[in-house]
Amino acid sequence: MPTLRFNKPFRVLAQFTDRQARATLADYIDMPGVYAAGRLDFDSEGLLILTDDGRLKNALANAASETGKTYLVQVEGVPNTAAMERLRRGVVLKDGPTRPAELRLLARAPGWLWKRAPAVQPRPGKRTSWLEITLTEGRNRQVRRMTAAVGLPTLRLIRTRIGAYELGQLQPGQWETA
Repeated sequence: MPTLRFNKPFRVLAQFTDRQARATLADYIDMPGVYAAGRLDFDSEGLLILTDDGRLKNALANAASETGKTYLVQVEGVPNTAAMERLRRGVVLKDGPTRPAELRLLARAPGWLWKRAPAVQPRPGKRTSWLEITLTEGRNRQVRRMTAAVGLPTLRLIRTRIGAYELGQLQPGQWETA
């Protein structure tokens, strides 16, 4: 049973087909029978697990399994203590409260991080910050909605870990068997 780790590039759909002719997994992966275990938005980057193992797919994607997913997040603004605490405790969104998040403010972007094309362009006069956020649920666009709820809009989002699977040294568009 093949299981793949894939570094999904920015503006690539996490599926194999698209009626709008956007870039998809098929542009990078030529292995029949594997499917994405969960979602990663078109405008997000990073780790995506593909597998033909239904149990594994369910364990990684099902919110009830509480599998941790870690994201590197560039936000507009500098988080204050109150915003950080709200994210840690959980934020109330339109679809209800989120579970608490593990959160760490980084001094800068990690040195291993690749440049994105197009580059993130913060608004004039606005500083940006980098956070590492780990969630145990996976609502639609959850990280983006959580950071926006505390006044820190997400500019760039990169998933680096899903459960025991890590992005490692994979560059955008690269994959390998897990």
